[in-house]
Amino acid sequence: MKQGYRGWAIALVLVVGIISGCNLTAPSPPSRLPQVSREKPRLQQPKPSTREPISSAINNRNLLLGNPSNAVSSIASIDNYLMVKPQYVMSYNSKTRTANWVSWQLNRSWIGAADRQDNFRLDDSLPDAWYKVRPNDYTGSGYDRGHIAPSADRTRNEADNSATFLMTNMMPQVPELNRGLWGDLEDYCRELVQQGKELYIIAGPVGRKGSIGRKEKIAVPAKNWKVIVVLDRQGLGMQGITADTRTIAVMMPNDASVKGSGWKSFRVSVKQVERETGLNFLSNVLSQVQQVIESKTDSQ
Repeated sequence: MKQGYRGWAIALVLVVGIISGCNLTAPSPPSRLPQVSREKPRLQQPKPSTREPISSAINNRNLLLGNPSNAVSSIASIDNYLMVKPQYVMSYNSKTRTANWVSWQLNRSWIGAADRQDNFRLDDSLPDAWYKVRPNDYTGSGYDRGHIAPSADRTRNEADNSATFLMTNMMPQVPELNRGLWGDLEDYCRELVQQGKELYIIAGPVGRKGSIGRKEKIAVPAKNWKVIVVLDRQGLGMQGITADTRTIAVMMPNDASVKGSGWKSFRVSVKQVERETGLNFLSNVLSQVQQVIESKTDSQ
């Protein structure tokens, strides 16, 4: 090899070596970004609440002795819907379109000079999708719009009395019952209050013997019942309930056979009302006390 060529070859080898020593590598392709879905995210639908409104139902004086059917304020509870009003608490059944039960306290603080309002009307507080019974649904049926929580138990002011005329507080009653012994028992409860007693009352319909209403049907109950716990004086609350506490329970047929009878002839034990209704009364009372007073039939 000639000297000129040898020098050129050496130079070329040196250049290649330098380039190799730098260890240059081609840049790696950029990593792919995660693809963003163009689908709209699906919102998870909230489940209906199954809790009672804590501020209005728990420790409510009108529901002091317990929630007999564990009713809840959820629209999913279509046949056991809890409704809490200042004047009473109830479980409403959108299938029968009557209350399952209404619970209220009665003492002198609820009695005043307000006139009977007579403003029967639908209850706007029911869920929008449910039929709301109208006063004229009873027209021509042969049945009275029978109060469950009585008008005369809420006369402290006009607002209290007016609340008893909501149609959710009504059940179809034969006149012989509504205007007879059912009303007599209501009067007797208020007599006890005038003596200084405090009462806790739960009442409602049971069974079915047909329906009324032209388009939307309202169940006619076979019987009406009431459970009354009588405390010796106002303000005793739960502490005033003992094994000796007077408890009155009645089960009355919703037909004309009751005419001329006194309410006392339909007294039964609380246990019997529980068997016929499937409800659990006095659940907040100490179990040993509850067992005693629920087993007795009033005889005073």
